[in-house]
Amino acid sequence: MDHKVTFLGVGLQLLLLASLGNGIDWTVTDVVGSIANVGSSIIDPKLLPTPDSLLQSSKNLLVGLPFEYVSSSINYLCSQALSSNKIKSKFTPDINKMNFQLRNACQRSTHPLLEAEKMWHSPEFDRNKKVVILATGWTTRVNDTETIDGFARAYNCRGDVNFVAVDAASFVDTLYSWSAFNTDEIGKHLARGLVKLLDVVDVSKIHLIGHSLGAHIVGAAGRYLQQMANKTVPRITGLDPAKPCFNEGESLSGLLRGDATFVDVIHSNPGVLGKSDPIGDADFYPGGLSSLPNGCLTVTCAHSRAWEYFEESIYPGNEDNFLSVRCSSLSGLRKNLCVGRNYPMGFAAPTDLKGNYFLEINGNKPYGKRSTPTRAARLERCGLCP
Repeated sequence: MDHKVTFLGVGLQLLLLASLGNGIDWTVTDVVGSIANVGSSIIDPKLLPTPDSLLQSSKNLLVGLPFEYVSSSINYLCSQALSSNKIKSKFTPDINKMNFQLRNACQRSTHPLLEAEKMWHSPEFDRNKKVVILATGWTTRVNDTETIDGFARAYNCRGDVNFVAVDAASFVDTLYSWSAFNTDEIGKHLARGLVKLLDVVDVSKIHLIGHSLGAHIVGAAGRYLQQMANKTVPRITGLDPAKPCFNEGESLSGLLRGDATFVDVIHSNPGVLGKSDPIGDADFYPGGLSSLPNGCLTVTCAHSRAWEYFEESIYPGNEDNFLSVRCSSLSGLRKNLCVGRNYPMGFAAPTDLKGNYFLEINGNKPYGKRSTPTRAARLERCGLCP
């Protein structure tokens, strides 16, 4: 386990072990409260765990303790630290170091966020196409990430979209608590770049997508764009928005309905690394509320599935791979207690949907229940540079 992560991981283990050894019936609230009281005056951002450290710490906790309790404990401590102003960002985002990266099948061009007009006027940018902008999360770099490469390939396969990634790695590639603290400021900077984009492209053509911390970045961008230009992005998609440190009504509320005309959210690791509560106009729960969907044995695998599901749905012919039904639970869906039409999750989700939607998924690629081996094989080379 990372030697830096001792405050919560070790504290929880010691208190839980002590409670069992002394026959005391401790609740998670008792444990968290005790840790918070002991450390309230000395909470140091360096001691708050990262998502990856959360996974490592959870492996060392008592067998049977759900991941959700560990994540909720971290969320509680982060909330307390934020409310008492004990967390400060180590690296203040510098807009001059942030970039857009435009991707096509064979090229990638990088342009400063505040010189967005250079990209909009580049030969690779097509003003007649829609614009999809993706913000990724913690420890994800624009030139070396499976998420961005996968999305670029899928959208290039469609051929009707300018696919752009936001390079903010310098400010979300640090300790998780600092990264979380930076999401609002990065969102503000992204909104300034979008204002310049509006000189070339109508707001109706813009779709913002964010995974994990990136979901909260694009949510903030949507809010700030409304303030700066009195324009509302038609759609923001949140892919398993990060849970720890983000709570409605607090200083870091994160992505919320209202940040765009339509906000859709895919929850693939609900209650652990990702939020479980519905926060969009339409919230999708592939595999239900289980923190580990079919095919995943770790929370990091589950956290990644949200973008993998969406990526699969982008490819032509895959729009209906993930059909969902409005329901209150996966068990209700399995018992045929949910009535109503099937609606696609992902790329083709109707932008007038409201409510919570559940669906079954496969444990391995292709993940959509409506996928076919023939179509998957046909798309294997689509979107790659010839």
